[in-house]
Amino acid sequence: MNTDRRSFLSTFVAATASSAIARDWTGQTPERYPDPDVIALDPSFTKLVQGNAPIRRLHTGMLWAEGPAWNGSGNYLVWSDIPNNVQMRWLPEDGHVSVMRNNANNCNGNTFDLRGRQISFEHATRRVVRYELDGKVTILAATFDGKPLNAPNDGAVHPDGSIWFTDPGYGSMMDYEGNKGDLLLKESVYRIDPAGEITKITEDLEKPNGLCFSPDYKKVYIVDTGSPKNIRVYDVDGTKVKNGKVFATNKGQLADPKANGNSDGIRCDVEGNLWCSAGWIGDGYDGVHVFNPEGKLIGFIKLPETASNVCFGGSKRNRLFITASQSLYSLYVNTRGAHHC
Repeated sequence: MNTDRRSFLSTFVAATASSAIARDWTGQTPERYPDPDVIALDPSFTKLVQGNAPIRRLHTGMLWAEGPAWNGSGNYLVWSDIPNNVQMRWLPEDGHVSVMRNNANNCNGNTFDLRGRQISFEHATRRVVRYELDGKVTILAATFDGKPLNAPNDGAVHPDGSIWFTDPGYGSMMDYEGNKGDLLLKESVYRIDPAGEITKITEDLEKPNGLCFSPDYKKVYIVDTGSPKNIRVYDVDGTKVKNGKVFATNKGQLADPKANGNSDGIRCDVEGNLWCSAGWIGDGYDGVHVFNPEGKLIGFIKLPETASNVCFGGSKRNRLFITASQSLYSLYVNTRGAHHC
């Protein structure tokens, strides 16, 4: 074992031991740097860690926080509290949190297009909508093949102007996050082209959930929260995909060796690393898992709650925002988000 490897292992053991100590999430008791809950599982992760930055809980009190998205022109973060049927907004200048939209149709995911218009994926109405700059709402998708969508979940904007989204149907499987009803379509991934035409991208995932593009948009990553519980990757071939395969199984190194945990929302950084929310296992697993472009798990951000989704934001896109069950968290990192939102 060389010195660098020995040093890394010593640091890893110390960090995991320190992170076992109960943390004060009120912010009144500062954490010693480097943050013990930002854990390198491989030496390569250390270059992505901002050593003098702590994990911060920015807000708590939701029921199920989801869908964070950064608006660069407005300089704010928006996210959903699905059961409470609201969209929330956080302002960085003073940490102010407010309800941005009430009666948000049990919206789950959110993103912004290249013109700064918010796009939301609604459970209660089974549709994808766009909030225009004048306040009007445009319905982008509500049906496919003459049948209602299941309950659009998450999506991303492509630079060609199209919107890609997943439709696993969770919001129609319960009244808690939507309106309970039958799923009339096979769970699938769709593309809305700039003219409004909707095409099916793939239906080979049991429950397609989080979705994001690689930095060069040549690949698309999609989380399957069905029984496979894995992350798949596809080559983007114009308006279609090909060569689908398993990119990673979200098995934890500190917990969950049998891979019973789930990922959900995902984002790429500029170097092609995939930052993935993770949860439903408990201490030592719940938080954010970071995979390198080859699918190797290299880092872990430990949180006290199941994490649902992530996004990069801030003026330099070097701040990771995390929605996790009842709370919103953030962490400055030593990389940038690959895309504007």
